[in-house]
Amino acid sequence: MTDIKKVYQILGEEFQKSQAPVIDLIKAQSNDPLQILIGTILSARTKDKTTSGAIKRLFNRINDINDLQSLSIEEIEDLIYPVGFYHNKAKSLKKLPGVLISKFDGKVPETIDELLQLPGVGRKTANLVRTIAFEKDGICVDVHVHRISNRLGYIKTSTPFESEMALRDKLPKELWSMYNSYLVSFGQNSCTPRNPHCDLCPIYKECERVGVKTKYEKELGR
Repeated sequence: MTDIKKVYQILGEEFQKSQAPVIDLIKAQSNDPLQILIGTILSARTKDKTTSGAIKRLFNRINDINDLQSLSIEEIEDLIYPVGFYHNKAKSLKKLPGVLISKFDGKVPETIDELLQLPGVGRKTANLVRTIAFEKDGICVDVHVHRISNRLGYIKTSTPFESEMALRDKLPKELWSMYNSYLVSFGQNSCTPRNPHCDLCPIYKECERVGVKTKYEKELGR
């Protein structure tokens, strides 16, 4: 059985040695919920280096949602390119100020249900913004968290949504805050989707993957 507290402790130590995920860096540098929200929207299907560059270019042009509202979709596209799906993300960012102003007095909301009302925001983004920007309880499940939690054998699920619900039930609440950050960093640097570096893995002994393909890996064709 996976000792998740031990895994969390070890991955926390590894996290200190590695480059932090881009959203954690935005938190450390600005502690601005709007930057964290927009950075999280831009980060989907995009490498951290690309997201970081897009955020810097965008916030060199804007200071707040009023400035963002004044930009055209084309201007936003130019600033955020080449993030993944930049056309759709630019449209979401163009709509964002209007929704924030009309529904939330121009402020980024804190609850999952409220965050889900924002354009371009799904459950992963909502949980991450709640956790990182406001330091509230949340379980952010992206592809790394979904893959590694299953690969470890800690949960057995087929989709990120199922993983979120399973982790909400099973993961000790005191581990929620940094679980995503630790697993994203680990997934980007070591426990990659294909050809993970098991020979160098610091949590190898806690992993039930050894000799067994998880359902997730079978779907990947590994």
